[in-house]
Amino acid sequence: QVQLVESGGGLVQPGGSLRLSCAASGFTLDYYAIGWFRQAPGKEREGVSCVSSSDESTYYTESWKGRLTISRDNAKNTVYLQMNSLKPEDTAVYLCAAVKSHCPVYLDYYAMDYWGKGTLVNVPS
Repeated sequence: QVQLVESGGGLVQPGGSLRLSCAASGFTLDYYAIGWFRQAPGKEREGVSCVSSSDESTYYTESWKGRLTISRDNAKNTVYLQMNSLKPEDTAVYLCAAVKSHCPVYLDYYAMDYWGKGTLVNVPS
């Protein structure tokens, strides 16, 4: 059974940091690109970051550049997202998703095949 499970979310003050984890089971992450997305209440799901399977190239949405580091540990079947300098507008449910090989163009969420249920990041104003 293919499963993605996110963890590491929580309450953090503005300017703080969190590291999210996306653990896979039922399949091997080696051949999949893993993307992180977020969804705030009443807003459309949007891409945050992605790491490909082949050359481990990374992609960051423009608004996040300089504040994120995505990494993968294939031995642990896990992908991490280090988030720094968090802002109240970053409050959302963060989800990871998998697709074969390459990150989708513009990190379009509908291109992803498998999804986790998400972890809440809350940055109070």
